[in-house]
Amino acid sequence: MKIRAFASVTLFVFLAASPILQAQSKRPVAVDDIYRTQQVGNPQCSPDGKWIAYTVTIVDREADKRRTSVWMVNWEGTRSVQLTSGLEGDSSPRWSPDGKYLSFLSARPAGAKKQVWLLDRLGGEARQLTNVKEDISSYAWSPDGSRMVLEMSVADEEAKPSTSAASSAPGNTSKVAKPIVIDRYHFKQDVDGYITSASRTHLYLFDVKTKKLEALTSDKNFEDNDPVWSPDGTRIAYVSNHEKEPDQSGNDDIFWIEARAGSMPTKLASAYSSGRQHLAWSPDGKLIAYLVGAEPKYDAYKQSSLAVVPAAGTGVARILTEKFDRSVSSPEFTADSSAVTFLVPDDRREYPDKISVTGGSVERLSDSEFVTSQQSTAGGHTAVLASSDTAAPEIFALENGKLRKLTSHNDALLSELQLGAVQDISFKSKDGTEIHGMMIKPPNYNAAKKYPTLLWIHGGPNGQDDHALPFNTYPLQLERQIFAAHGYVVLAINYRGSNGRGVEFARSIFADWGNKEVADLLAAVDFAVASGVADPERLGIGGWSYGGMLTDYTIATDSRFKAAVSGAGLANALALYGADQYIFQYTNELGQPWKSPEAWMKVSYPFLHADRIHTPTLFLGGQNDFNVPIIGSEQMYQALRSLGITTQLVIYPEQFHLFTRPSYIHDRLQRYLAWFDTYLHPEK
Repeated sequence: MKIRAFASVTLFVFLAASPILQAQSKRPVAVDDIYRTQQVGNPQCSPDGKWIAYTVTIVDREADKRRTSVWMVNWEGTRSVQLTSGLEGDSSPRWSPDGKYLSFLSARPAGAKKQVWLLDRLGGEARQLTNVKEDISSYAWSPDGSRMVLEMSVADEEAKPSTSAASSAPGNTSKVAKPIVIDRYHFKQDVDGYITSASRTHLYLFDVKTKKLEALTSDKNFEDNDPVWSPDGTRIAYVSNHEKEPDQSGNDDIFWIEARAGSMPTKLASAYSSGRQHLAWSPDGKLIAYLVGAEPKYDAYKQSSLAVVPAAGTGVARILTEKFDRSVSSPEFTADSSAVTFLVPDDRREYPDKISVTGGSVERLSDSEFVTSQQSTAGGHTAVLASSDTAAPEIFALENGKLRKLTSHNDALLSELQLGAVQDISFKSKDGTEIHGMMIKPPNYNAAKKYPTLLWIHGGPNGQDDHALPFNTYPLQLERQIFAAHGYVVLAINYRGSNGRGVEFARSIFADWGNKEVADLLAAVDFAVASGVADPERLGIGGWSYGGMLTDYTIATDSRFKAAVSGAGLANALALYGADQYIFQYTNELGQPWKSPEAWMKVSYPFLHADRIHTPTLFLGGQNDFNVPIIGSEQMYQALRSLGITTQLVIYPEQFHLFTRPSYIHDRLQRYLAWFDTYLHPEK
């Protein structure tokens, strides 16, 4: 009997450890899994490199909110510590220069202004460091730790309209919302809402010991941001635009100013930068790195190069990556000031690179297949945020070109899940252009079968579908796996206009929206059908933002799709002129409507030719979206409804372009699946 018992235990252990049994015991991804995901981000190495602070966002299902807390992990990856509760949405962790304190932004109590809070590294409760009248949008420690530079808008509460429920209640005269007086060319911004001159951010010096606050820049005509201290703490470099009409020029002027009240700025360089500028000051104090974009007319096709300019104000700026046909971001100098590191999106991946300050060839710093999206270097160590097809973003140590995992916030959930295989695909578009993408297959894929297939389109257009599995964020990789788990093959295609394939590939759709991209997307479907994977009678299409726009363009071009989902899209571009946040792009790419009506009519063809659409389509959007306002979906819904095409419109209250309420994200996923299931009938 004892021998039999021993044999039974041995067999149990063997079976439990068997990869076959483990695979069988795993389950497909479910919509409810979004409530268990944890979003890891913003790694910050301590000055000695021994610890990495970072943020973790979880879903509080009961409160229907996302909670962000500050954590830290040691360089060995053996100890991970939660430092804040996250109830107030803590963010932007930064180490004091001596490494004794960790600061972060938080609005405590709920509804208060966002301030800098301080934690002793040895333990204890956080204490409030700043108490200013406005929300602090960003901040940076001086090298000696005695001061901070704060970035915030002008403190002028009287200039702001009230948005409280009490002030807008009928018959309530105790506090009436003030009129919004618009005085800027660019006057709308998603999340921020209507913006005025009072919304412009400026820089302030804050004394850590005395709590004294002094304005460093204050001209209400200009916006000042992205401050970075000189290594000796005497100057601050920042980005501004001192053109007569800053909102219309798109310039990034690089200034430095002495770190004392009353100083006058000195202009170092001027460049157009598509997207967010990023400055870095070399440790030896000699150079400032920044990003340089192309002409303003290519604003939507963000392809930034890396440049350096002498910090002394003498000498000329140099573009270091002029011959490097990829966009760069997040520049950081190496400790010896001899080179600059940066991140590069490259054909379904993203990784860190390096180039000498004297120029030359670009050196790849990691041979990992992981997608690296953030990095931080200090104390001789580099930490990155990285993800793959099967691994959610976590903090890794980058050592000798290799990644070593430090955090495991999503491992427990992922250990339960059987994910669909992700396959690289390439094919020719109608005009012979080679297009790349990925095919995600159901977890129990059977090559003998043909599958209902979804063409799921990324936004941008200057984004790219890559080999990453972001959880609880806007990129749509989690949707891809949920669709696959539900029995669909998913096509994720980097159509022309996408990032990662160079400048010409990105710019090829300039002022010609919905033409080459649609050809590329239809070629992907042809490829999947010809490969024997896709069932040509069960094809679906969908996407969010530009993915929603391309859905509208595609179903107005081709009737093969049996179901469509168009999220936060637009089909009548002319109707959005002056109604969204893209006035700069519209003017520079399409021209003003009264000067180039043909261009506007051309890119509005899904609405103007809505009678060509026969696909049942679900339209969705956020009620407060200023990025792509809900009118874009409303108009298409009304058009199809008038034409007798099956359609539905879902509007999510108080949501912006990117949803923040977990229950709405959950609801949206369920509606996606229900709509596609109704018309494509995947096998259960």
